[in-house]
Amino acid sequence: MAVDPGPYDLDTTGLILGPRGDATPKALTPSFYGELDSEFGGFAGHVLVSKHSFREAWGTWEMHPKGDEIVYLLSGNVDFVLWQNGREKALRVDQAGSCIAVPKGVWHTVRPREATTLLFFTPGEDTQHAETPPASGTS
Repeated sequence: MAVDPGPYDLDTTGLILGPRGDATPKALTPSFYGELDSEFGGFAGHVLVSKHSFREAWGTWEMHPKGDEIVYLLSGNVDFVLWQNGREKALRVDQAGSCIAVPKGVWHTVRPREATTLLFFTPGEDTQHAETPPASGTS
């Protein structure tokens, strides 16, 4: 069955792109992220398209081992911080319409300089989270 073309509000709905190019909308609920693995076969080969707004720094770091994450700035001013070679590398993203590609396997976090809205294209299979980048996470 073909997907309903929408429109969708990315404030309330995530879009999951499947390994065959199919798009599946899924309501953003408190259990959204926990349900992705069970509903989409471990999220293998899938990409989550989502929009998030931030005023404060993330309290954690994350890493996507199965693919590069594309992050597109809709509005705001943010430091996207990568953990590379055992130290932080901050990428300033302050022009709406610009984007970065976080390499697969690289730990990263976000530190907004003002209210910021980002569009994410996340290969979510086996995503990991940590309070600090692991000592061995020196990609």
